[in-house]
Amino acid sequence: MSEDWRCFDVANVCGIEGTRCRRVVPPTMYARPQQAVQTVPLQRIERRFRQPVCCSARDALVPLSIMEATFGGADHQLNRSEPLMHKRLVHFTFVALLLGASTLHAGENFPVISTPCPFGECQASISFTYLGDFVIPTGSMEYGIEFGGISGIEFDAASGRYIAISDDRSEKGPARFYELDIDVSHDGLKGVRVNKHVAFLNAEGDAFSKAEVDPEAIRISPDGIYWSSEGGANPMSPPSVQVASRSGEFIRQFSLPAQFFPTADKAHGVRENLSFENLAVAPSGDVFVGTEAALFQDGDVASLTKGSLARIIRYDGSTGTPKAQYIYPVSPIPQAPDSADGANDNGASDMIALNDRYLLVVERNFSQGFGNNIKVFMIDVEGATDVSNITSLAHAAERVVPVRKSQVLDLRAIGLTPDNIEGIAVGKAMDGSDVLILAADNNFSKRQKSQFFAFKIDLPKMER
Repeated sequence: MSEDWRCFDVANVCGIEGTRCRRVVPPTMYARPQQAVQTVPLQRIERRFRQPVCCSARDALVPLSIMEATFGGADHQLNRSEPLMHKRLVHFTFVALLLGASTLHAGENFPVISTPCPFGECQASISFTYLGDFVIPTGSMEYGIEFGGISGIEFDAASGRYIAISDDRSEKGPARFYELDIDVSHDGLKGVRVNKHVAFLNAEGDAFSKAEVDPEAIRISPDGIYWSSEGGANPMSPPSVQVASRSGEFIRQFSLPAQFFPTADKAHGVRENLSFENLAVAPSGDVFVGTEAALFQDGDVASLTKGSLARIIRYDGSTGTPKAQYIYPVSPIPQAPDSADGANDNGASDMIALNDRYLLVVERNFSQGFGNNIKVFMIDVEGATDVSNITSLAHAAERVVPVRKSQVLDLRAIGLTPDNIEGIAVGKAMDGSDVLILAADNNFSKRQKSQFFAFKIDLPKMER
C-alpha cells in the first residue's frame, strides 16, 4: 500500500520550530506524524478552517477530511465512497482549535474535549470523548413506514434502550416515536437498530390527523412520556406539551402561558416552526420547555450580527403548571451563506437537564453552501430573571438577566461534519459508562442523513 507523507510549517503560529507531518492513505486508515519530507504552506490549512490553527503532540491522530482538504488535487484524491449504512470512527487532527474554554487533547484511542470550569465554576467541569457516528440512510423502511425526521431522543433507563421522536406530521405515517437499540461502548459506536414505532393518540383515543401536530422533543418521566409539538399546519395552532403512556395513549396536557399564543398579525406569540423544539426533565420533576428563537413580541430571530432571545418555561411536571420563565440568548449565526440571498439561521434545537440548575443546550446553524454547524452549551438557570410577568422583552422597563451559557462542544471545530442535529440524550453505554448521543433530523430528504453521534461524557461532579 503506497503512502505519501506531507508536512507543514508550524513555527509562526505555534511558536514551535520545525514541521509536523501527515500522510495520505486510503479511507479508514489513519496516520501518525513521522519524519518530514515535504512542506505544505500553513495558509492552506488555515483556509480550510477559516481561522488560525495550532499543533499539539506529535503522536496525535489526523483525520482524512483535513488531509484531503489540505493536500487535495488529482495526485492525492481520496476515495470518498461509503456504504449506505455505515459507521465511521474519525480520529482527529493534531491541529487544536481553541474555541471558548474548550480544549482538544489526544487520548490513547480518541481525543478528549474538556471544559474544566464552565462559567468559571470548576464544579461544573465536563468533558467528552468522541466514539463515532452512524447513519441510517434516507428512504429506509422500518415496519412499513419510512424512518426519519428524528428531532428528539431520550434514554430509557428501565430498558437500556432509547426512544426517538419523529417530526413527521402524520404524512409518512402516524405521529410517532421509535424504540432504538444503540450499540455503543468504550470501543465506539457500532450501530443503531430500530425495534418498533409507537403512534401517539389524541385525547379522543385516535391517531392524529395529517398536519394536526408537529412533534419535536421527547423525554421520559415516572408518570409517562413527555413530548412537545410546535403546533400544526395552521400558523394559529399553539404549541403544546403532552403526556402520553408508553403505548402512546393521551394522559394530559400542560397549560400554556399567554405570551406563547400566536396571533394572525404575527405581533405576538411563537413563530411558526420556531417554538417548542427543546424539552428537558430535571431530577426534581421540573420540566423545561424552550423555544428555538424569540417570540414575535420579544425581538428578532438570530442574524449574522445579533442573537435572539428565546424563552424557557419551567413547569411543575406533576401538574403541568408554569413555575417560571427564563431567557436563553441564542447566539448570532456563526457562518455566512455563500450568497447574499442564501438561507441561513441559528436556533436552539434541543436541551437536556444535568440537574435542577445546569442544562445542556444544542444550537443548530445552517448556512447555504456550508452546511450545518452544531454547538453544545452548558447553561445555568440559577440567578436568571423570572420573566413570566413580562409580556414583551422588547418593551420591558425592568432589568432582565438571562441564563448563563458556556460553550462546551463544537462539532465542526473537532473535525466532524454534522447534519441537522435536533436531538440530545445522556444514556448508558454497554459497559456502564455515561454517553452523550446526538441525533439528526433528515427532513426525509435524500440530501440529508439520519445521523447519530456518540461521545463518552464525564458529567459534572456535583449534586444532581
